[in-house]
Amino acid sequence: MKKIYFIVAASLIATSAMAQSAFEGFYAQAGIGYENDSLNSNSLGFPTSTGLGTISASSYSGSGFSGALGLGYNLTVAPSWVIGVGADYSPSSVTTSNQLPCNSCTGAYANYKINNRYSVYITPGYEIDKDKLVYVKAGYSGEKVTWQPQAVTGQSNVSMNASGFVAGLGYKQLIDKNLYVFGEGNYYSYSSVNGNSTGGQTLTVTTTPSAYQFLVGVGYKF
Repeated sequence: MKKIYFIVAASLIATSAMAQSAFEGFYAQAGIGYENDSLNSNSLGFPTSTGLGTISASSYSGSGFSGALGLGYNLTVAPSWVIGVGADYSPSSVTTSNQLPCNSCTGAYANYKINNRYSVYITPGYEIDKDKLVYVKAGYSGEKVTWQPQAVTGQSNVSMNASGFVAGLGYKQLIDKNLYVFGEGNYYSYSSVNGNSTGGQTLTVTTTPSAYQFLVGVGYKF
């Protein structure tokens, strides 16, 4: 009989220890904030007939409003620990300042536009207490990068799809059973991309994008 009591007690303790987190389940959230985008390792490739070859180009940067809409699911995996999967999309865009494309370029300014960013990721998290959660984010990200030369150059815009990774750190706090607020910081790094601009001549544009982002927002746990 004592052995049975012991087994029952151990089972109850284990069940209690693995009680469902208040953050477990599906969620939807929206955040707004600030981001800064950098485009480095830039180059311009000129037609062979010009004798210029590939030359280094100016670096670009821009910052402004940022936003993201996200969906995900959290699962309790141990006492005070959850692991989540999620995806988000940013409907906002950032345009960099105008720069001369290269040192030898005159009167031909250009910039970059960054938009259509999306990410899919995992989010391991730790409950500080029953209504506070800290988490890290790691996953895949993609975005659209458009090189926009000014009309005086006679060149066409170049749209490129960049792919890379996102890494972030965040905090969520429930304000009632289902509603929560959150804050999040993310870093994005993408592989080098290139595309061709046509017009006065065919140019090969190459750039390596990266960005950091800070968001605050609200979410609903179903």
